[in-house]
Amino acid sequence: MRKNSILFLQAVIVLISIAALAILIRFPLTEGRAANLDLFHIYADPIILYGYAASASFFVALYKTFKLLGYIGQNKLFSPNSLKALRSIKHCAIILSISIVAAGLYIMMCHSKEDDPAGFLAMCIITTIICIVVATTVAVLQKILQNAVDMKSENDLTI
Repeated sequence: MRKNSILFLQAVIVLISIAALAILIRFPLTEGRAANLDLFHIYADPIILYGYAASASFFVALYKTFKLLGYIGQNKLFSPNSLKALRSIKHCAIILSISIVAAGLYIMMCHSKEDDPAGFLAMCIITTIICIVVATTVAVLQKILQNAVDMKSENDLTI
């Protein structure tokens, strides 16, 4: 890939992380459950804290993707570092999907009778499916890259 493409993709990842961070900071202030709370109690809410903890794996995956693009830009795609980055991205996607399912189950079981959790549960289902697709795709890419790294190391030994 050309350097411009790599830099563009890295810039997109940085913009995604800034947008996600802005949403994480701004959303609790406007959310209906915490709209009448003061600033301390908004960010001490267990559901909001759980959302912050679950989002850590998303940000780790973005960071590892940024590093993987750096390895591609340095022509070091077929290296153990690239495999580690892919493994981390896969694990982060799995952790994020488990976190989303846990949040959906909690809301489904403990929601107020006057609340309708259908929208939240639909978002949970969609984002869980996206995380599973990402984890599966990265697992396939990791296996392909592992085979390529193994072949490269065998060729380096025979030369």
